[in-house]
Amino acid sequence: MPAIPQRRLWLLFGALATSLCLGACSSVGDSARGALTAVTPYKVEVVQGNFVSKEQVEALKPGMSRQQVREILGTSLLTDVFHSNRWDYVFTIRRQGVEPQRRHLTLFFNGEVLERFEGDPMPSEEEFVVQLDTRKRSGKVPPLEATEDQLKKFVPSKDKKADGDAAAAPATPPPALPAAYPSLESR
Repeated sequence: MPAIPQRRLWLLFGALATSLCLGACSSVGDSARGALTAVTPYKVEVVQGNFVSKEQVEALKPGMSRQQVREILGTSLLTDVFHSNRWDYVFTIRRQGVEPQRRHLTLFFNGEVLERFEGDPMPSEEEFVVQLDTRKRSGKVPPLEATEDQLKKFVPSKDKKADGDAAAAPATPPPALPAAYPSLESR
């Protein structure tokens, strides 16, 4: 019979521990909740399709062959079995902290010749690279200007210049660089 009271004691202890844990979860304050949401797991960058730049679209001209178009844009992401005269270039990118981007370009052929194309306005390669850079920049870059008085501080006088030339020539050559550097791997 002594086993039954001991089991009840353990059950009571487990129930008490569970209720304390659940009570602790509900007492998380706003500051702690904000800190927890600031720590987010890494989300994989998803890039799909063909990036087509503004420069590539400008190189397209009606009357080009399919091979010439393929050399400029690459192989299309989508080719429809039922519409063999249509190529679709779709590009999507999803990154953490940035709005998802989606761009679409459709080319229409008449036989083997490009007839027309339509789609979203494409960014230049430079604009696209700027959009990818999500680093936060803080502060302003100070202007690199100096007044005449500030520049005069650095102009050597004639007396100092003659002495400076003699002192500028090193008496001994600089030490040679080592033939090999130590390994950066931890041992």
